[in-house]
Parts: sequence; C-alpha cells; structure tokens
Amino acid sequence: MVFPKNIKLVNLKFILILAIVIIFCGILAIFFWYRSISEHPEKLLALVPNDANISIGRVYQESIKNGIKEWSLNASSADYFEEDKNVKLKDVSVTFFFKDGDKVILKADRGILQTDSNDIEVSGNVIITNKNYKLLTKKIFYDNKRRIIFSKTHVHITGDSFDLEADAMSHDLKTNKASLEGMVTGVLSDKITF
Repeated sequence: MVFPKNIKLVNLKFILILAIVIIFCGILAIFFWYRSISEHPEKLLALVPNDANISIGRVYQESIKNGIKEWSLNASSADYFEEDKNVKLKDVSVTFFFKDGDKVILKADRGILQTDSNDIEVSGNVIITNKNYKLLTKKIFYDNKRRIIFSKTHVHITGDSFDLEADAMSHDLKTNKASLEGMVTGVLSDKITF
C-alpha cells in the first residue's frame, strides 16, 4: 500500500511537534526541580552527614615533596571532619608516581584521607594497577611518611608471567619493591626474572 505524500508529511510534522513538546516538558521539570531545591536548601543538606564540617563534590589533591609530585587523588565527593582530622571520600582514585616516570593507580569505592599525616585508607572493590600487574583486595593503606602501600587482608595479584595470592602484602614506593606475606600461593611463568 502506498501512502500519499501528504500523510507522510503530516506524520513527520506530528513527530516533530511531539518531540518539541517532550523537550519543553523536560526543561520545565528541571526548572521546577531546581527552583524547589534553591527555595528549600535543607533538601540538599539532608544528604550531608550531620557531623561533617564541609562537604563538597569532585575533589582533587596532590602531594608534592621537594618539588616532586608523589601522588594525586581524585574523588567524586568528600566530607571533611575537623575533629577527627580526616576527609571521607567516595569513588576514590589515587595515582602514585615514581622517580623513573612509572606510576601505580589505586581505585576504590571509598576512602579516608588523614589531613594531619596524608595517610590514606581505602576499601570496597580495591584495584591497583600498573604496566606490569593488577592487584585486587578489600582494603589498602598508604603510609605517606614511609611511602608504603600495604594490605593486611587477602590480595590477588596477576601479571603476564604470574598469578599470585597472599594473606597480606606491602609495596615500598621508594624502592618499587613489593613483598607478599602469610600463605602465598600461585603460579610463576618461566618468563619471570628476579
């Protein structure tokens, strides 16, 4: 069945008008939502922890010592607690830098940055990656003064030439050497060198 050109044109006009009405309604909905939030800021404040001194979204911080960047931190949000001297973070990503240009990237669901020492604790889907390996665990700590990343919980480390698990681990960022502790199991390939 062949439709006359007028019917196709009417259908096209109808679709365009419907699209314009939907977009207009969406803009109105956003406008009224924004007005209700701006007139009632307590709705936004209800999302902030009661004991937090400051709450912000999108956080970036760097640690620079003697002109050398040691690490940088990104988070989707932060709640600062002055009394505890810490910042609670969500969706955390920390990049640790080495003198030779190499870097290690740590990601986790949440974390705590101690404001007096710059020590960091992260937990929830913790993943550490660099060009040689990937590490998975539940919780990781970073000792800023000693520049050591360590975990006291089970870790699983994979690379091109190994697949290892251990009860605990530590990685000295000054020497770029890692050590596994407790019950260590896994497979090493003949391609690995020490």
